[in-house]
Amino acid sequence: MASKKFKPSAKSGLPFKTGNREKRQKLHILRKKTLDNTRRDECFRRRREEDKDPSLREERLRKNVPLTLERKRVWDDVDRDTGDGLGVSVDVERLKRQKVDEEAQTNGENGSSQEGQLYGISGDDHDSMIDSASDSNEPTTTPTPPPSHRKSATERATSPTNSTASTKLDLTPTALAARFPSLFSTDPPHEPKTLITTSLNSNLHNEARLLTTLFPNSVYIPRSAHRHSHKYSVHEIASFASNRSYTAVLVLKEDQKKPTGLTFVHLPKGPTFHFSISNWVEGRRLPGHGNPTQHMPELILNNFRTPLGLLTAHLFRTMFPPQPELQGRQVVTLHNQRDYIFLRRHRYVFREKRQTEKNVIGPDGKEVKGVEGIRAGLQELGPRFTMKLRRIDRGIQRGSGQEWEWKGKMEKERTKFQL
Repeated sequence: MASKKFKPSAKSGLPFKTGNREKRQKLHILRKKTLDNTRRDECFRRRREEDKDPSLREERLRKNVPLTLERKRVWDDVDRDTGDGLGVSVDVERLKRQKVDEEAQTNGENGSSQEGQLYGISGDDHDSMIDSASDSNEPTTTPTPPPSHRKSATERATSPTNSTASTKLDLTPTALAARFPSLFSTDPPHEPKTLITTSLNSNLHNEARLLTTLFPNSVYIPRSAHRHSHKYSVHEIASFASNRSYTAVLVLKEDQKKPTGLTFVHLPKGPTFHFSISNWVEGRRLPGHGNPTQHMPELILNNFRTPLGLLTAHLFRTMFPPQPELQGRQVVTLHNQRDYIFLRRHRYVFREKRQTEKNVIGPDGKEVKGVEGIRAGLQELGPRFTMKLRRIDRGIQRGSGQEWEWKGKMEKERTKFQL
């Protein structure tokens, strides 16, 4: 049996096992105190060293980056000639950089060959020089190039600030634009006009009217399901809306009197996007909420990076007018994170910075120049909810056996995302 003067070490294990419960509790408390004291001494020692040498603190903070799922995100290592790329997880911006680097390298090789011709050096001259060097009696050693470590697609595309990156809609692949010409039209965008309805036997009339305040130029038409009335299908409703100059049809689905899905039908010929909905919160239930106005809001699209993400971003772009009314100071944000699209609506105001507040920090971690004394205040208007893309149909759905362009699968890799 251990002596009374025995002190447990700073390790996590107990010094010995005992059948007495009271002794186990005392040993456990003593071990926790020892670990806390050791951790506290280590923290104060590191602080004293960092006070003497501030570069140690900067180095520690630079390496102290949380390892989240965004940092672990896995990309498909594919070429830039991947077609529309709806089924692959690839960063479009990385493919664009790769194409620019290849063009720059090709131009550099052409420039070097032209420079050689300018000075009268041809390919035969280079060969003769090599032959003459090989015919000499002096031994020559060929230096072996060091093995180059080629970074993977994840290392090339992942950065700690990707979650705050805005969507670059001008990087859309050509094959994707040719596959969906209605969403990627080169003509001036039309003024959006949306028809909002619900599923059959629905009770979500209040939620559907809230969506009319979210999407500009939208109108809600209840979908009757009386036993003596005709039950119009989504295809018939889309045909009705297309003949009356509507640009989109939005169908709100429910389960147990709660919103569970949204279906976007792009008129006149599709495609059809199916989203699931979770975490629906009305504006009046938000603390400190504001009341929306009829001004056209601004639109912010964040972190849509793959071809499928750009296609989804273009769908939401067609739901809002290209010229917002800035005097309303309303903004709708669609933020994609781990394939979940978070929708929020705020009203912003610019004010002077208080003395206790810090300056605005950019995505690179540095202070933004020119706005040192300005801060932005936000007031959420609602509603707020979370969407997840489930399927993209070809054209407008008719019934069972609908042809689809993309369909979500049960991904077993938690670090692989589609948007």
